[in-house]
Amino acid sequence: MTSAQVDQEHGGDASVGGGEGYQRGLGARQIQMIAIGGAIGTGLFLGAGKAIAKAGPSLILAYAIAGLVIFFIMRALGELLMYRPVSGSFSEYAREFVGPFAGFVTGWTYWLFWVVTGITEVTAAATYMTYWWDIPQWISALVFTVVLYGANLISVKLFGEIEFWFSMVKVTAIIGMILICAGILTLGFSDAGDTATVAHLWNQGGFFPNGIGSTLMTLQIVMFAFLAVELVGVTAGESKDPKTVLPKAINTVPWRIAVFYVGALIMILSVVPWTEFQPGVSPFVAAFEKMGLGVGAAVVNFVVLTAALSSCNSGMYSTGRMLRDLALNGQGPKAFTRLTRSGIPLVGTTFSAALMLVGVWINYIAPGKAFEYVVSFATISGMWAWIMILVCQIRYRAKANRGELPQSSFKAPGAPWTSWFALAFIGMVIVMMGIDEGARVSLYCAPLWGLLLGVSYLVLKSRDPEGAAFKKRT
Repeated sequence: MTSAQVDQEHGGDASVGGGEGYQRGLGARQIQMIAIGGAIGTGLFLGAGKAIAKAGPSLILAYAIAGLVIFFIMRALGELLMYRPVSGSFSEYAREFVGPFAGFVTGWTYWLFWVVTGITEVTAAATYMTYWWDIPQWISALVFTVVLYGANLISVKLFGEIEFWFSMVKVTAIIGMILICAGILTLGFSDAGDTATVAHLWNQGGFFPNGIGSTLMTLQIVMFAFLAVELVGVTAGESKDPKTVLPKAINTVPWRIAVFYVGALIMILSVVPWTEFQPGVSPFVAAFEKMGLGVGAAVVNFVVLTAALSSCNSGMYSTGRMLRDLALNGQGPKAFTRLTRSGIPLVGTTFSAALMLVGVWINYIAPGKAFEYVVSFATISGMWAWIMILVCQIRYRAKANRGELPQSSFKAPGAPWTSWFALAFIGMVIVMMGIDEGARVSLYCAPLWGLLLGVSYLVLKSRDPEGAAFKKRT
């Protein structure tokens, strides 16, 4: 059964979504901000504090190199998207270029990544609310989950609009910080004006104050900050003009990383010496305090609240699409294929949101517990999607060069060598995670998840051999 037949059988309109039943409600403005917002999250606003304390100014170099790798990944994804823009792209390409089991693993792993991320981020958002109001965390977590779930059921256009404004808040905050720091460095105003200098980048023990090894150990934190940048690929089936919009969004990756990560860190570390940052404290809050701007803490708290809600919103969106992609390929329950009149995968989104309510329960029984283990597993599962993107691009390029498949209109520059380099870099990050005792637990969880998926796939294949086979969708 083709995806169009499935849509017609379950009440979807295949005509509105280019053959998948989705409505193409995401315009260029929304796709651009989804792409920008995907690269800016709590990993920058909060996680950078721990990384600065560990690596010092050399963290700037770590973000720059990792950002280059992310650009290679995104261009590899772009090449695949222009070859065949489909929703649920990661698992769809894995099925085509690696095999049905790879697609099964990729789809369910990416789905789990967003469910886990949704739980952690809604918990984080509930924690940030206590800054202003002394209310139980579980109440805030419940309200946020229900509101975002409801918004995602209305239309994909509303999802895009919410994500646009969430991203606008994050972008405005970073640009504002860069401009303030630039003003302090050039004009010398605020409490930090007398001591602010670019020389802080090398005068406090050098650019590598704790050695290159410490810088390498921050790579897992750095890569976690970039998770979700690939979300733009999931929007392919609902973009109004994917052949034009997606390449433009992907090509903004270099300047996004240059400005929002490298630029922001250069400015902050020039105003405030790296030795004054502490793990667990936002570098933005620390910088505002050094400047004598008391309102800074409240501003940053609002921004990180926005970043957390943005991640939850993205999770609600992507999980329903990934489950529907799996179901269309016979690798998930058929109920997940159903769409509402507005093109929303109702059953898959509802199922995922119900699991995210686990976050509400956790906030009720243990509001003070951290989620380090869960976050570590989210990192390794998110990087699996990157690995599959690179492997699929390498195999697609080889087939296209042999004339077996049409050439993409948006080729990744330097590929396949850039893709091989990115794979090697991700491999190094995974090794660093194995060395780090705090992150090692994710490597223990991954084989267990893989075993569960392997058994599930064998059961699926025994019950429906034809359903487990790859069927190319357009």
